[in-house]
Amino acid sequence: MVTFTVEDQDGNRQEIEAPDDMGFNLMEILKASEYPVLATCGGMALCGTCHIEVLEGKDGLGDATDPELDQLENLPEYYPTSRLSCQIRISDILEGAVIRLRGEDVV
Repeated sequence: MVTFTVEDQDGNRQEIEAPDDMGFNLMEILKASEYPVLATCGGMALCGTCHIEVLEGKDGLGDATDPELDQLENLPEYYPTSRLSCQIRISDILEGAVIRLRGEDVV
């Protein structure tokens, strides 16, 4: 299991535990945890509605792919630590990370 923290739009933080051996991505875990992530494209990095900002732990995540960067750069609000949650696999690299939901900014 991997534990990370999610900050919602109101600044409330909640720790989430997620299995790291089932191939889930962060978007799927956020949706399963009942966060309001639209994920309109179903995780194909085509819409940007699963936009998050990584507040802590970005170094371990690696760089965004070109298709992910293309979507992020077209968002109304884009931060140096922005990522698409559909492109981040649940693994030990997320241990202790803190992410902020941003997808609602584009809806």
